[in-house]
Amino acid sequence: MSIPDYETLMLPILKLLSDEKSRKTSELVNSMIKEFNISPEDAKELIPSGRAKLINNRVGWACTYLRKAGLIESPQRAINKITDEGIKALKNEPIKIDNKFLLKFEKFQEFRNDRSENIDKSKEQNIAIEEKTPEEIIGIQSQIINKSVGRDLLDIITGIEPEAFEQLVVDLLLAMGYGGTVEDAGSAIGKTNDGGIDGVIKEDVLGLDTIFIQAKRWKGTIPIKEVRDFAGALLSKRSNKGVFITTSNFPDGAYDFVEKIDRKIILVDGIRLSNLMIKYNLGVSVKETIEIKEIDTDYFTT
Repeated sequence: MSIPDYETLMLPILKLLSDEKSRKTSELVNSMIKEFNISPEDAKELIPSGRAKLINNRVGWACTYLRKAGLIESPQRAINKITDEGIKALKNEPIKIDNKFLLKFEKFQEFRNDRSENIDKSKEQNIAIEEKTPEEIIGIQSQIINKSVGRDLLDIITGIEPEAFEQLVVDLLLAMGYGGTVEDAGSAIGKTNDGGIDGVIKEDVLGLDTIFIQAKRWKGTIPIKEVRDFAGALLSKRSNKGVFITTSNFPDGAYDFVEKIDRKIILVDGIRLSNLMIKYNLGVSVKETIEIKEIDTDYFTT
């Protein structure tokens, strides 16, 4: 039997996980091969790039979509477990689970809205997706995937311990080129706890200046009072530079406030945080690299 599309795989995967045991994605792949009587030859079929097996790719995407809807979760990398929402969905005995079915869930609606955002922008500019170059289409799809990864990152970060979040902030700033050494940065943050300041990191390797840091995991919008307190703490330290990083977001008034004061405070909300992590490869890994070739005219020049 040929390999089913990823939507066809959703229901059998969810049923397999209904015993509430955690399973590796590789286990799901093997189960789906047996479920659909996929021949050994078909199971070896590769995706167009040749970098992964087609069945692995489709099972992976089926799990991704189920996770986006909140029907399964991944407590660890490549581990899948059904959620309470997934158990409820199966109790209704659905004949099929596909994208239309998943649209019943708010989380999946948000995910689909992100996917359509770039296409909507193209429509506003009266540019059909078919009229775009292959490179432009790849760029759009890359943005969609990154937004999805960003949401997953925020879900994970929101659930980690405060100390782990502080270390994440250190690692990010180091990846961006700030700080002296890992030891210097690690010993600075999370130690001061002084008047709204969580730590200090060197601005550069030589330590010509310092940057004070506030790192907060937060649910809901950060109160502007927290930003003002941080600014006051900078003043008491006679410092002009600070970074306030959160998993949440800031009110418009906070941005207006930092624009007007004489100290430089950068506000990094959850979305920007996840984007920076993706950009500097922190907490993410490269799944696949696509090489775009062009003619080397020098080779043919005599």
